[in-house]
Amino acid sequence: MSNFYVHFPVISVMGLFLAAFLVEIFGNKNKHVRYAISLIACLGAAAMTFYLIVPVFFRGEVISYWMGGWKPEGGYAFGIGYEIDGLGLFFGLLTALTFLMSVLFSRRYMERDGHLGHYYTLFLMLAGSVLGLVFTGDVFNLFIMIEIMTFASVALTAFRHGKHPEALEGAFKYLVLGSIGSSLFLLGVALLYLTTHTLNMAQIAALISSKGMQPTTLLAFGTMLAGLAVKSFVVPFHTPAADAYATAPASVSTLFSGMVNKAGIYGIIRLTYILFRTMDKESLMLLLSILGALTMFVGVTMALAQHDFKRLLAFHSISQIGYVLMAVGLGTNLGLYGGLFHAMNHTLFKGLLFLTAGAVYYATGTTNLDKLGGLAKRMPRTTACFLVGAFAISGIPPFNGFASKWIIYQAAYEKANLSGNFIYVIITVTALLVSVMTLASFIKVTGAVFFGQAPATLEKTKEVPFGMQLPMFIMSALCIACGLFYNQTIVYVVNPAVNAVTNPAKYVDTMMGEGYAFANGIGPQPTTFTSVSIWDPVFWLLLFVIVTCAVTLVAVSGARERGPVSLPEKTDSKHATFFGCEESLHSHVGGSDLFWGFKKDLKGYFKVMGNLHSGKTNDYALWVVIGVTLITLFTFVFLS
Repeated sequence: MSNFYVHFPVISVMGLFLAAFLVEIFGNKNKHVRYAISLIACLGAAAMTFYLIVPVFFRGEVISYWMGGWKPEGGYAFGIGYEIDGLGLFFGLLTALTFLMSVLFSRRYMERDGHLGHYYTLFLMLAGSVLGLVFTGDVFNLFIMIEIMTFASVALTAFRHGKHPEALEGAFKYLVLGSIGSSLFLLGVALLYLTTHTLNMAQIAALISSKGMQPTTLLAFGTMLAGLAVKSFVVPFHTPAADAYATAPASVSTLFSGMVNKAGIYGIIRLTYILFRTMDKESLMLLLSILGALTMFVGVTMALAQHDFKRLLAFHSISQIGYVLMAVGLGTNLGLYGGLFHAMNHTLFKGLLFLTAGAVYYATGTTNLDKLGGLAKRMPRTTACFLVGAFAISGIPPFNGFASKWIIYQAAYEKANLSGNFIYVIITVTALLVSVMTLASFIKVTGAVFFGQAPATLEKTKEVPFGMQLPMFIMSALCIACGLFYNQTIVYVVNPAVNAVTNPAKYVDTMMGEGYAFANGIGPQPTTFTSVSIWDPVFWLLLFVIVTCAVTLVAVSGARERGPVSLPEKTDSKHATFFGCEESLHSHVGGSDLFWGFKKDLKGYFKVMGNLHSGKTNDYALWVVIGVTLITLFTFVFLS
């Protein structure tokens, strides 16, 4: 059968769900059985997903599969359809890579925990739900996958509540706000069905295009956009992310950063560009771009106030999602290229950083920046992998984050020129400022965790097992490869996704029949990427400015008198070069000193942000209600 691969999307999703039940039944008491089931399921799903690269990316096919053979009858779709275009496969590949790396890391990382049968069951359900979310062509099925994803994430957040009681609080916040987001999305689905009498996304896109935006449709768009923004942890819906990322096992935090928030971004792109086709509205472009800029700024500034390694990475993850949302919100082809490329790069470098944080926790038993230091000599391979991730997220060449950020800067600058709107100038400057603060932050974190002197409690720390190092090596290699060969990566991986976004006609016709899209006013709009050079001298001058500003910020941020430092009578010659007669037991510059001067100078801002981030679930739920109200009002005022 020549097109046997059309079954792969369904088999890969159902295989992960089936494996989850098999682990619970047969693997709960035998660690080898449960891990074998989990690994085989993840390998199989990843292999089938990667196989689709040839037909979808190289041959330009859109794969459709009707569950039970229930194809459209009389011009209407009644069955549940799976449809994989370039956009769906792009996010499917990110999902497959993330859960494969995470399951490899989990074998040794989770060996000290109990109830691992439940862990792998939830792990596989989370992986299956996200993969099903990006593959499905049915909007209600998409909601079902969101629900499974949410509850699996909540349970995994609380998994270590015995060791970390705060994990229950993080899980509860995730549950409350995640349920609100899911309910909003479900309300939008119900309103869409009321208007179009179908749940198939391809047919909904065609019918909305032919009928136009009606009041019911506008309300559906507003509630669905808000619900997906909650899932993406976009400001002001970002508050559950920090607690969830910080308290969940690092292997799960990798999934959250690499898969879960990307699922929300995927939904927003599918919603705005294909389902409702509203990205021709300048007002919506401004809304998404402003939300993205606000998210990146709030995320990076809140990261500066953190003393926990994983919590700091969580806020940086929020910040980087802001880059993606801002770029795709520009509504330009270059913005789409930059946003999707950065989404892929974020999966790689942030997944890598969370794995290194997990390695640090495994080796030391803590992620508290005040209790860490000097790990470079004891964990050299983990340190090298962390540096790759830190350079990549900071936008340093030749790593992947550098290339995607440059494209985003160009896209924002291009949008400012084309529109003549000064707000886009502010957004461009914000993106550059956030890059400065990101680099400065990781310079400080590198010093606090891996360099400096190690506390006496860490003198016997050793490198983590090779099974944990392997996924870090793979992610590091991909960060370097995608940076060195950025044009090839864009042409062969990102370009098919952008073409799928800008050419919804093919998506509609594949499900509903040839000519259905044109009959409903949707025409083909394919685009081709023109290679972008990042070796322009102007860009290097700008990079020099960013690095100089970051180093300056690091230098002055802690340059305040904090009292005398106790110096020993005799200096440890082994560390004298680096510490200049400081107390050899531990450097006095700890996690609490990170950006001490910076936070002091901006104490007003941090006081306001501290009050807003009260830790109270009721306050955060109120943020969601206010945000949903504003987005819905915006929809009726500017999109009608």
